[in-house]
Amino acid sequence: MSIVSLLNVNVLNNPARFTDPYEFEITFECLEPLREDLEWKLVYVGSSTSSEHDQELDSLLVGPVPVGVNKFLFTADPPSPDLIPQSELVSVTVMLLSCSYREKEFVQVGYYVNNEYDTEELRENPPTRVVLDHVVRNILAEKPRVTRFNIPWDNEAVDEYPPEQPDADIDLEEEDEDVYGNEEEDAQDELIDEEEADEVEVEGEDEEEEEEEEEDDEEDDDEEVETEEPEEEREDAEDSQSAKPAEPTES
Repeated sequence: MSIVSLLNVNVLNNPARFTDPYEFEITFECLEPLREDLEWKLVYVGSSTSSEHDQELDSLLVGPVPVGVNKFLFTADPPSPDLIPQSELVSVTVMLLSCSYREKEFVQVGYYVNNEYDTEELRENPPTRVVLDHVVRNILAEKPRVTRFNIPWDNEAVDEYPPEQPDADIDLEEEDEDVYGNEEEDAQDELIDEEEADEVEVEGEDEEEEEEEEEDDEEDDDEEVETEEPEEEREDAEDSQSAKPAEPTES
């Protein structure tokens, strides 16, 4: 949770000349006492293609900060035109208002700034060399872009950034991983042995079933042979009777 919350930024003297100073009325709330001051900065983005032309217009330390709602006036000088490319003096750029605590930025407000000539004639026919006396700026204060960042405050420094773990703990963790890996391999080996044992039992059961089926088939064959033998004997007896000579009859 942020200890300092930005409530409102009121952009004053807007629109204004390019060479006029900037004025911001800033309102923020502090929930707990702070041990150090807040640092506010205003940065002018001089080029859309390179950060080398960025200018820090001013910075301000605010403190000690009382608990509750606070308001102050932040003023800054205009940017130096010599540090801005001529092609980007009259154009749309960005201004960044930020606040930091212990050199850690926790809020940033970005504004679009439109720089243009104050007459229609110069706007339609701009001179080769920029005429700063006729350049006016307009900060789009109604459409700021606010970005917030989590930082460690006085009572959160230890929780936010815990101390580094010693090497012994790292080695211990690696050893635990090795033990866990060995146990996992042993469990897999046991599972494979159980599966192989189950397969052997299943094969043994299949062999027993096949042997029982073979025995049943042999018994069936024996019964067929036994039932066929009496029929052959009867046929032989009948043949023998028919082959005997007829006994003579007494006259």
